[in-house]
Amino acid sequence: MQRRKDVLHGAGGESGDAFRCVGCRMAVSVVAPGTAHRNHCPHCLSSRHVDGRIPGDRASTCGARMAAVSLSARADGEWLLVHECAACGALKANRIAGDDNALALMRIAVRPLADPRPVRRALLVL
Repeated sequence: MQRRKDVLHGAGGESGDAFRCVGCRMAVSVVAPGTAHRNHCPHCLSSRHVDGRIPGDRASTCGARMAAVSLSARADGEWLLVHECAACGALKANRIAGDDNALALMRIAVRPLADPRPVRRALLVL
Protein backbone atom coordinates (compact mmCIF):
# COMPACT_ATOMS: atom_id res chain seq x y z
CA MET A 1 0.00 0.00 0.00
CA GLN A 2 1.32 3.44 -0.89
CA ARG A 3 1.59 6.18 1.66
CA ARG A 4 -0.73 9.16 1.30
CA LYS A 5 0.81 12.16 -0.49
CA ASP A 6 -0.27 15.78 -0.41
CA VAL A 7 -0.90 16.53 -4.09
CA LEU A 8 -2.04 19.90 -5.38
CA HIS A 9 -4.98 19.74 -7.81
CA GLY A 10 -6.43 23.24 -7.72
CA ALA A 11 -5.92 25.89 -10.41
CA GLY A 12 -3.98 28.15 -8.04
CA GLY A 13 -1.86 25.33 -6.66
CA GLU A 14 -4.19 24.61 -3.75
CA SER A 15 -5.19 21.13 -2.72
CA GLY A 16 -8.72 20.13 -3.59
CA ASP A 17 -11.03 17.16 -3.53
CA ALA A 18 -11.71 17.03 -7.30
CA PHE A 19 -10.40 18.17 -10.67
CA ARG A 20 -11.85 18.51 -14.17
CA CYS A 21 -10.53 16.00 -16.72
CA VAL A 22 -8.56 17.57 -19.57
CA GLY A 23 -9.93 14.89 -21.93
CA CYS A 24 -13.63 14.27 -21.25
CA ARG A 25 -14.21 17.30 -18.95
CA MET A 26 -15.86 15.15 -16.23
CA ALA A 27 -15.36 16.04 -12.56
CA VAL A 28 -12.94 13.52 -11.02
CA SER A 29 -12.48 12.88 -7.31
CA VAL A 30 -8.85 12.86 -6.14
CA VAL A 31 -9.61 9.86 -3.95
CA ALA A 32 -8.88 6.67 -5.87
CA PRO A 33 -9.15 3.08 -4.62
CA GLY A 34 -5.85 1.22 -4.85
CA THR A 35 -3.55 4.23 -5.11
CA ALA A 36 -2.33 7.02 -2.83
CA HIS A 37 -3.14 9.78 -5.33
CA ARG A 38 -5.09 9.97 -8.56
CA ASN A 39 -3.15 11.00 -11.64
CA HIS A 40 -5.60 10.26 -14.46
CA CYS A 41 -9.31 10.26 -15.27
CA PRO A 42 -11.03 6.95 -14.47
CA HIS A 43 -13.50 7.50 -17.34
CA CYS A 44 -11.32 8.25 -20.39
CA LEU A 45 -7.90 7.52 -18.78
CA SER A 46 -6.48 10.91 -19.87
CA SER A 47 -3.96 12.71 -17.71
CA ARG A 48 -2.22 16.10 -17.65
CA HIS A 49 1.55 16.54 -17.84
CA VAL A 50 2.15 18.19 -14.49
CA ASP A 51 4.67 15.93 -12.73
CA GLY A 52 8.41 15.87 -13.25
CA ARG A 53 10.43 12.83 -12.21
CA ILE A 54 8.50 12.07 -9.01
CA PRO A 55 4.73 11.34 -9.04
CA GLY A 56 2.92 14.16 -7.26
CA ASP A 57 5.81 16.65 -7.44
CA ARG A 58 3.99 19.00 -9.90
CA ALA A 59 7.42 20.05 -11.25
CA SER A 60 6.64 19.95 -14.99
CA THR A 61 5.88 23.22 -16.76
CA CYS A 62 4.32 21.50 -19.80
CA GLY A 63 0.72 21.05 -18.60
CA ALA A 64 -0.50 19.45 -21.85
CA ARG A 65 -2.89 16.52 -22.18
CA MET A 66 -1.45 13.05 -21.85
CA ALA A 67 -3.24 10.22 -23.65
CA ALA A 68 -3.15 6.62 -22.46
CA VAL A 69 -1.28 4.79 -25.23
CA SER A 70 -0.38 1.43 -23.72
CA LEU A 71 -0.43 -0.82 -20.67
CA SER A 72 2.42 -2.50 -18.87
CA ALA A 73 2.54 -4.94 -15.98
CA ARG A 74 4.93 -5.16 -13.04
CA ALA A 75 6.42 -8.46 -11.92
CA ASP A 76 3.80 -8.63 -9.13
CA GLY A 77 0.97 -8.42 -11.71
CA GLU A 78 0.04 -4.77 -11.08
CA TRP A 79 -1.03 -2.93 -14.25
CA LEU A 80 0.42 0.42 -15.28
CA LEU A 81 -0.96 2.89 -17.82
CA VAL A 82 1.59 4.40 -20.18
CA HIS A 83 0.69 8.01 -21.01
CA GLU A 84 2.19 10.08 -23.83
CA CYS A 85 2.21 13.88 -23.71
CA ALA A 86 0.55 15.47 -26.76
CA ALA A 87 2.89 18.50 -26.63
CA CYS A 88 6.37 17.26 -25.73
CA GLY A 89 6.06 13.50 -26.30
CA ALA A 90 7.13 12.55 -22.77
CA LEU A 91 6.11 9.07 -21.63
CA LYS A 92 5.01 8.35 -18.05
CA ALA A 93 3.88 5.11 -16.41
CA ASN A 94 1.07 5.40 -13.85
CA ARG A 95 -0.60 2.78 -11.66
CA ILE A 96 -4.18 2.00 -12.60
CA ALA A 97 -6.84 2.73 -9.98
CA GLY A 98 -9.56 0.40 -8.78
CA ASP A 99 -12.32 2.49 -10.35
CA ASP A 100 -10.77 2.88 -13.82
CA ASN A 101 -13.07 2.11 -16.75
CA ALA A 102 -12.47 -1.60 -17.41
CA LEU A 103 -13.63 -1.36 -21.05
CA ALA A 104 -11.22 1.52 -21.74
CA LEU A 105 -8.38 -0.48 -20.14
CA MET A 106 -9.16 -3.53 -22.27
CA ARG A 107 -9.30 -1.42 -25.45
CA ILE A 108 -5.77 -0.26 -24.71
CA ALA A 109 -4.64 -3.79 -23.79
CA VAL A 110 -5.72 -5.28 -27.14
CA ARG A 111 -4.54 -2.33 -29.26
CA PRO A 112 -1.15 -3.97 -30.07
CA LEU A 113 -3.02 -6.79 -31.76
CA ALA A 114 -4.46 -4.31 -34.27
CA ASP A 115 -1.44 -1.97 -34.68
CA PRO A 116 1.84 -2.68 -32.83
CA ARG A 117 3.69 0.48 -33.99
CA PRO A 118 2.81 2.83 -31.06
CA VAL A 119 3.58 0.15 -28.49
CA ARG A 120 6.92 -0.64 -30.13
CA ARG A 121 7.83 3.08 -29.94
CA ALA A 122 6.83 3.24 -26.27
CA LEU A 123 8.94 0.20 -25.42
CA LEU A 124 11.97 1.64 -27.20
CA VAL A 125 11.71 4.91 -25.26
CA LEU A 126 11.11 3.33 -21.85
